[in-house]
Amino acid sequence: MSKVIVVGGGAAGMMAAYAAGMCGHDVTLLEKNEKLGKKIYITGKGRCNFTNACDETDFFKNVVSNPKFLYSALYTFNSDAMIGFIEMHGTETKVERGNRAFPVSDHASDITKALKNGLDEYNVNILLNTEVSNILIENDTAVGVSLKDKTQLKADHVIVCTGGISYQTTGSTGDGLRWAKKIGIGVTDTRPALVPLNVKEDYVMSMQGLSLKNVNLSIYNGKKKLYDNFGEMLFTHFGVSGPLVLSASSIIGKTLQSEGKLNAFIDLKPALSVEELDARILRDFNDNMNKHLSSVLRGLLPSSMVPVFIELLDIDDSRQINSITKEERNNIIKLLKNFPFTITGLREFKEAIVTQGGVCVKDIDPSTMKCKNINGLSFAGEVLDLDAFTGGFNLQIAWSTGYLAGLSI
Repeated sequence: MSKVIVVGGGAAGMMAAYAAGMCGHDVTLLEKNEKLGKKIYITGKGRCNFTNACDETDFFKNVVSNPKFLYSALYTFNSDAMIGFIEMHGTETKVERGNRAFPVSDHASDITKALKNGLDEYNVNILLNTEVSNILIENDTAVGVSLKDKTQLKADHVIVCTGGISYQTTGSTGDGLRWAKKIGIGVTDTRPALVPLNVKEDYVMSMQGLSLKNVNLSIYNGKKKLYDNFGEMLFTHFGVSGPLVLSASSIIGKTLQSEGKLNAFIDLKPALSVEELDARILRDFNDNMNKHLSSVLRGLLPSSMVPVFIELLDIDDSRQINSITKEERNNIIKLLKNFPFTITGLREFKEAIVTQGGVCVKDIDPSTMKCKNINGLSFAGEVLDLDAFTGGFNLQIAWSTGYLAGLSI
C-alpha cells in the first residue's frame, strides 16, 4: 500500500483520490479552501452540467487542445462511467438538450455530495484549509509536499490537480503551473478560454443587452477563416458574449493574442440566401412604399439594431422607401448577411470558464498521467494543457484524467 497525496480538491482531485483509494492506497486529499469542489458549485449556473453523454467520437470533436492525449483517459472512464458513479453514490441524474448531464435536483452541491460519499467509502483523509507551497523532489522523485506553514508531508506518490487560472476566487491561482516550471516540466502559454471578447466599435456597445438567436458568426484573420458557426450571441458593454462567442474564443485565442485584432461578421439571416432575402425585402418595400426605412427594418431586425443599421448604411431615415435605389437595397442585404465588427482581445481570466494552456502533455504519459521525467508525480485536470467547448466536456476531462491518475499508482 502506497501513501498518496492529492493536491487540490476540485473535480480532478476528488476523482483521483477516489480512484487511488479504490486501489487500496492510503490517500490524503489537500484542499486550500474551506470546502471541496468550490468551482463545481458555480458550473452550469449552479446546476452543474457535470458531463456530456455523447459517444467518444463526438466527445473528441469537442476537445480543442490535445484531444489525442485523452484517448486512454476517456476510454478508461467515460461519461457513462461518470453518470454511473454519481448515481451509485446517491444522486439521481438527467440528460438534457445537447446530451448535457445534470443532477435531477439542479443543485451542483449534489454532485459534490456524491463525490464526498465516494471518498468516504475508501476512507480518504481530507485536509481542508491546507495550502501546499511546494512539491518535495529528491533524486528526480516526488517524496511529498511542503505546506505554507512549513510542515512537510511525505508520500510515495503525489498527484497535482490544482486547476488552471480561471475563476481564481475558487482557488485556481496557477500553483501547479509554477511548481511544474520550477521542477523542469514544460508549461505552454496560458490564456483565458470560453471567455467573452472585446470589440473596437462603439456601435456594438450601443446595443448592450441585445441577444441574437439563430445567427451565424464567422471570424477572419485577413482572408483566412478561423471560425464559422451558428447559434446565439449577446452584445455587451465591452463587446460580445454568449455561446457562439465563448466557443469562438477557444479557437481564435492564440491568433488574436499574436495579431491584436480580427475581423468578425454576423449573418443575421442565415436561413435565407441573398436572392431569397432580396425577394423578401422587395415584398416589404412594395407593401410600405411611403414609409421610412426604419419602419421596414423593424420587420427584419431587433429594434435596438435599427439605428445602428441606418448609421452604417449611411441612408437618411427621413427618406421614403420609394426613393431607395437598387444599390442601396443591395447594401442592406450585404449588411444583413455580413454585419461587421472588429475583435480586439480576450476578456480576463476572471471571466473565463477555463484556462487554455498548462502543463505540456508531451511531458506526461497519457496512459497513466504520470510525469515522464520525475518519478512518483502525476498531473490531472485543468492544470494540463487540455480544454474543450462548453457542454460538460471540461468537467469530464477532469473526471477522466483524475480517475486514470489515481488508478495508475
